[in-house]
Amino acid sequence: MKHSLTISTALVAGLLAVSPALAWQAVAPAQIAPVADTVTPANADPAYRGLLDDAAKGLIAALDASAKAPLTQENVDKAKQGAPYADTDWLKASGYEIPVKEYQDADIKVLSSFTVLPRWQLARSEMTVTEINHGAAPAQQDHALYDADGISYLFFLPEALGPKLGHAFLTAYEKGEIGKAAALIKMSEVSTSAAKSYFNYPRPFLIDQNTIRLVPDNAVTRTGAPYTATAGAFPSGHTNTGYTDALLLAEMLPERFTALVDRAAGYGYSRVVLGVHYPLDVIGSRMVVERNVSALLNDPAYQKLFSEAREELRTALEKECGTTIAQCAAVGTTAADPWAAAPMREFYNFTMTYDLQQSGEAGVAMDVPEGAEVLLATLFPHRSAEERREILKQTAIDSGYPLDSTDPASGFWQRIDLHEASLAK
Repeated sequence: MKHSLTISTALVAGLLAVSPALAWQAVAPAQIAPVADTVTPANADPAYRGLLDDAAKGLIAALDASAKAPLTQENVDKAKQGAPYADTDWLKASGYEIPVKEYQDADIKVLSSFTVLPRWQLARSEMTVTEINHGAAPAQQDHALYDADGISYLFFLPEALGPKLGHAFLTAYEKGEIGKAAALIKMSEVSTSAAKSYFNYPRPFLIDQNTIRLVPDNAVTRTGAPYTATAGAFPSGHTNTGYTDALLLAEMLPERFTALVDRAAGYGYSRVVLGVHYPLDVIGSRMVVERNVSALLNDPAYQKLFSEAREELRTALEKECGTTIAQCAAVGTTAADPWAAAPMREFYNFTMTYDLQQSGEAGVAMDVPEGAEVLLATLFPHRSAEERREILKQTAIDSGYPLDSTDPASGFWQRIDLHEASLAK
């Protein structure tokens, strides 16, 4: 079954009027916006702003070298991470290939509950993207544009590493010292194109009577043209990229695991800020990335490459830091290191559901997906697989939220909360 529903503003109002279940005040998005501001250029802390500015300069330089001038949206979209950033020769020589079709089929199955969502839930998702899009400050919009236009590179990740480790990562990345990790991380992104085609759901700015405000790109392309996107909305391809990259780096740098999974959530949030994706698109991509990364890390052939890339990364970062990873990764002040700050817990929790209410059965026992415990393997190396599964079970959110499924073969991914799991003692 495919979704091709067009939801008008009038229909949303009608649904709210007739359904007692929708007695809902959309306050959560407005409440979370100030937290989102802390990781954008609105944060005036010199150390954090310096890291953001250096990453932005690095991205522009990479795009200038890769994309054809001028930096139009079309040219930026065609840019690819190559030398010196990624060691693609090493990856090619390994002969490793992801079974893409198998993964994409599994992803569609994981997301299958989308086809049975009630119409009022889809309408509320539309309302939420509109509210976040309208409420986004200019600094949030600029941050979202850098996320969008930097999809082919890893320049969005250093800000989640703290000023010292973040700058070390930038330096090593631009020198080509972490080329194996850079190549492996980008190769690990399993395209959402098959799922987009299968579910065939229109983007927020294309539905009837929408009020989405497309954001002029004066941050990267500087053309002033509204940022837009093509293909279907569900699931989000950019979130798939951002979450894959951030989660794999978290597996390589468990010292910054929590901040990096928060950065993954922030990358998805950027898509909602720009008005090109619904919250459901972002949630769906989080689910399939966790499934895909789990499958990869449970593959011995991939694990061999991962271990080699991780070792190179950590060696290079220690060299650039001039100290241990643990010392270099130490959490700084709230302003200088906002992705590791306490308010990010509230932010991540918000992005688990985007304040969309339960439409399925609450209180269903959590059944941790087979193999998911590997996601905590480098974070808790001395815990057994069963102990890690128990952590995922005990920190999971309740059942019944949109996209949750209790199918043992494909369900329960919606409920995994990696932020809370990372805090387990």
